[in-house]
Amino acid sequence: MEQNIFISGDEAVAHGVRLSRPNVIAAYPITPQTITVERLSDMVECGDLKAEYMHVESEHSAICATMGASAVGARTFTASSSQGLLYMTEGLHYCSGGRYPVVMMNANRSVALPWSIYGDHRDSLSLLDCGWIQVYVEDAQEALDMTIQAFKIAEHKDVLTPMMVNLDGFILTHTYEMVSIPEQDKVDAFLPPFQTENKMCFENPKNMAFSSQPDDNTEFKYQQNEAMFNAVKVLKQTNKEFAQSFGRDYGDMVEEYRCDDADAILVTLGSVTGTVRVVVDKMRAEGKKVGLLKIRYMRPFPEKEIIATAKKVKAIGVIDKDISFGYEGTVFTNVNSALAKANSTVLKKNYIGGLGGRDITKNEIENMFNELLTGKLKKDGEHVEFFNLKVAIDE
Repeated sequence: MEQNIFISGDEAVAHGVRLSRPNVIAAYPITPQTITVERLSDMVECGDLKAEYMHVESEHSAICATMGASAVGARTFTASSSQGLLYMTEGLHYCSGGRYPVVMMNANRSVALPWSIYGDHRDSLSLLDCGWIQVYVEDAQEALDMTIQAFKIAEHKDVLTPMMVNLDGFILTHTYEMVSIPEQDKVDAFLPPFQTENKMCFENPKNMAFSSQPDDNTEFKYQQNEAMFNAVKVLKQTNKEFAQSFGRDYGDMVEEYRCDDADAILVTLGSVTGTVRVVVDKMRAEGKKVGLLKIRYMRPFPEKEIIATAKKVKAIGVIDKDISFGYEGTVFTNVNSALAKANSTVLKKNYIGGLGGRDITKNEIENMFNELLTGKLKKDGEHVEFFNLKVAIDE
C-alpha cells in the first residue's frame, strides 16, 4: 500500500530517485534544489539507497560524472538550478550527443543579472536546443512520479536521450503537501534495472564520444532528432503503464481542462497551472466559457495536441515566465509556430509575468481571460504584454 507523507517538492523528487534505484548520484548544492541532494545523501548514508554518492566540486563536474558513469552502463542522476544549470551547458550537449540517458532534476530559478534566487523558467527554456527531453510538473506528486517515469523514458532503447524534470523553484521545491509514495516492489516491476548496448565494455568494445567530419555529422544529428520524436510514443506508453500500476494518469504531453466548449483558453507551464485551474472553475460558475491547456513537455514539443485544441476555441493566451529579449516568450514562440503551420486564425496573445518569482494572481489571470473573451486586444496588433508591471515605463 502506498504511504502518504507531508513533504516538499524537493523531497518528493528525492523519494522518486530512491525508488528508481540509481547506481550513481553526482551532487553539487545550489538553491533551491539543495534539499533534494541532501535527502539523497541521507538515504545513501542510512542504507535506504544503495548508490555511489559523489559530492563533486561544481555543476560542470556533476554532469561530467553522471555522463561518465552512464557511459559504462550505470543509471545516473543529478540536480541543478539557474546559474548551475547554465554552468552545465557544455556537458548537456555531450550527454545528448553521446546518447547517455542521464536524468536531472532542475529547480526552475531566474538567472542573473539582477541576482535572484526565486523562480521563473529562463534557465531551462534557454536550453531547449541542447537535446534533452524536458518535462514540467505542476505539483510535488507529479514531480515524484515523473522522476520515476523519466528513467524509463530516457533509458528506452529507441530513445537513449537524457531527460530534465523541471519544477518551479520555491513554489514547488520548498512548499509542503501530501504526497503518495509508491511501494518499492511495484516501482521495481515498472522500472527494471538499466540495460544498454551503448556503453564501454571489454567484451564488446566501442568507439564512443568521437569526433566527426562534415560528411557524416548531419547523420548523427538526424539520429538524435529521430530519437526525440521516438520519445513521443515511449512517453505516452510509459504514462499509460504508470497509470495502470499506480492509478495516476498525467495526460501524456498536454492536459486539457474544460477546453471542449471553451471560447478562450490559457496555455500554462508548471505550477501556475493550479492557479489557472481555480480561476477556470470560478469563471465557469459565472457562465464564462474558459479553459486551460497545460503543456507538460516542451521537448519533444506537443505540436499536434496544440493544433487540435486550437481548433475548438476562439482565443488563446500563453502565460510565459520567460522572455526572449527583443521578441517574445519562448513558450509563445513554440505555440505560435504550431498554429502558423496549421494556418490557424485563432486570436492569440502572449502574457509575460512571474519573472524573478513575482506572484501571478487570480485577478490577473481573470483579466487575461476577460480580454481574450472580448475578441479584441487592448492595442491593435499587440500580441506581447508584460502583464504585471508595477511601475510606469516611459515609451
